[in-house]
Amino acid sequence: MNSIQTKPFTVFVEGNIGSGKTTFLEHFRQFEDITLLTEPVEEWRNLKGWNLLDLMYKDPAKWAMTFQSYVSLTMLDMHRRPTVTPVKLIERSLFSARYCFVEHMNRSGTLHPAQFAVLDEWFRFIQHNIPIEADLIVYLKTTPSIVHERIKKRARSEEQCVPLSYIEELHKLHEDWLIHRVHAECPAPVLVLDADLDLSQITDEYKKSEHQILRKAVNVVMNSPNKLSPKKPIHTSPIKIVPHMRVL
Repeated sequence: MNSIQTKPFTVFVEGNIGSGKTTFLEHFRQFEDITLLTEPVEEWRNLKGWNLLDLMYKDPAKWAMTFQSYVSLTMLDMHRRPTVTPVKLIERSLFSARYCFVEHMNRSGTLHPAQFAVLDEWFRFIQHNIPIEADLIVYLKTTPSIVHERIKKRARSEEQCVPLSYIEELHKLHEDWLIHRVHAECPAPVLVLDADLDLSQITDEYKKSEHQILRKAVNVVMNSPNKLSPKKPIHTSPIKIVPHMRVL
């Protein structure tokens, strides 16, 4: 057995609430040698019996700091979790937690400036001391009004109080981070997919991402000790990727 562990080809799956991230990840369950790591929502719903997600939505001024501190911990655990497969897909990341959700709490006044400073310092500390790397970011781009309707239909109890204005503000923050590159720390190239489509059509859109993800990952797969190929061949044509921009 080869004891040398290689870094997996890592993809962050990003998007607004209700953009279809879980559906996207499930699409890739059909491939061998791909690890899927979903957002640890159940951990947020039950920390020693406390539903931090529910507390945060009901009284954000009181619970936002506590909730986002625990989000950082659980997301860091997910980023660092060892995988035996050469390809890893992760739902969201510490970057979107900071540049979309914590940033929104800061701008809206939900977080006291001192609380924001603490969360920001934790993020910077992690960045400089614990490498959080990605090879590709898949951005499920959506229209706020469409995902707001999806949220109401999926009837997750904690989300029933989420207003459209919140979804619109999160959309702008995702766009600023991934498209307009307002923040320097966009850690990988970005593949933008149309996630407004109905569930009956969206699978075809997701198939387009197979080319970008698996074309780049295939060398990693074939260099693994198991040499397991993806179960399904890639027939789609290349999609343009937003160039990787880094501000020094």
